[in-house]
Amino acid sequence: MRILTALALAAALMAQTPQTGKPDEASLPAPIKVDVNLVNILASVRDKRGGLVANLEKLDFTVLEDGKPQEIKYFTRETDLPITLGLLIDVSRSQENLIDIERRAASAFFAQVLQKKDEAFLISFGEDSELLQDYTNSAKLLTSAMNGLQVSSGVGGIGPGPVPTVGQPRGTVLYDAVYLAASEKLKGEVGRKAIVVITDGVDEGSKLSIAEAIEGAQKADAVIYSIDYSDAAFYGFLAATGGGYSALKRMSEETGGHVYQVDRKHTLEDVFKELQDEMRSQYSIAYTPTNDKKDGSYRKLDVRTIDKTQKVEARKGYYAMPSESR
Repeated sequence: MRILTALALAAALMAQTPQTGKPDEASLPAPIKVDVNLVNILASVRDKRGGLVANLEKLDFTVLEDGKPQEIKYFTRETDLPITLGLLIDVSRSQENLIDIERRAASAFFAQVLQKKDEAFLISFGEDSELLQDYTNSAKLLTSAMNGLQVSSGVGGIGPGPVPTVGQPRGTVLYDAVYLAASEKLKGEVGRKAIVVITDGVDEGSKLSIAEAIEGAQKADAVIYSIDYSDAAFYGFLAATGGGYSALKRMSEETGGHVYQVDRKHTLEDVFKELQDEMRSQYSIAYTPTNDKKDGSYRKLDVRTIDKTQKVEARKGYYAMPSESR
């Protein structure tokens, strides 16, 4: 009887179910459409005194791509959006006397800036680039890795680092290190991405050029924050001229970052506090470009505010790469 009852119930259910083999379209959830053609821009705004402006709205901004106005589609003020951060520390001979100071200040910075969903990695560079700590949310692990910072300098040959330089003197492979951080570490990540580099800005022996380092950061959608830190005892009066400041300025401005300078009145600890404030006082702007071709070409960006006394720090352009290449 139990078997007959079960067969009867099964037959009744089959009679009530459509036999088309396809679900009823009316019962399906609506498809989710994602705009993969968005251009995302992180921007910081400073007043005429250099102070951060953190209370602007969408209507306060204009965006031009190759000189053509773009409609801002999404706009938010980012105060705690997760960030992926790469810290690059110069350990060439010219920075030997500064390494202990950099270690202490960077440890305090990580302890304060890293939030629950943030991640960071640590690279040292001198004659070679070396990954000292891969992605982690642990300030303790990053501090431990910084204990391994040591002077790296040499000449000629093939270096064992991830970006070796062949047949030319090596001393500070700054551009190679920036490219490595952007292309090998950050390019595949999503969300806010930043490279913080502590150096005197002098590059000696990189295989790659500054233009290639900038291009790598732009293709990774990474912002470069440069900390210009020179040892007066090593350079003498030349340290006061800013060393490689112009190179650092170019890398930061092209990617939407900022250059901080360390001196007697402005310590590295002060700089890290200001950097922390900036990374938590950004605007996130997104738009769908009127030129929807993904041909790999470089598109110039010009982000401004209605208030002409304000200065916007945002990347100067991007590469319109096919989706599978981004």
